[in-house]
Amino acid sequence: MWLNKLKIAVAEKDTDKLAKLLDDIPKFDNLKDIEKTAFLLKNAMDLLENLKNETALSMKRVKKNLDFLKSTQPSTPNKLDIKS
Repeated sequence: MWLNKLKIAVAEKDTDKLAKLLDDIPKFDNLKDIEKTAFLLKNAMDLLENLKNETALSMKRVKKNLDFLKSTQPSTPNKLDIKS
């Protein structure tokens, strides 16, 4: 049951389900189930690493766009203009 849920979470790229499943890893008696779990956990780790890299790249793009937008804005005086 747990192994099937892990398969589904990896296939759906559902990080929330993965986190919940990793909090409650059962003990396996069967070597085949242990090997399947190890393979799926490796896939989950690769998935999370890819998502992390994509997020970092997106954040860099957003920062670059914000910097560009700020550079195109007219500068406003930083002082309080009391002469007007």
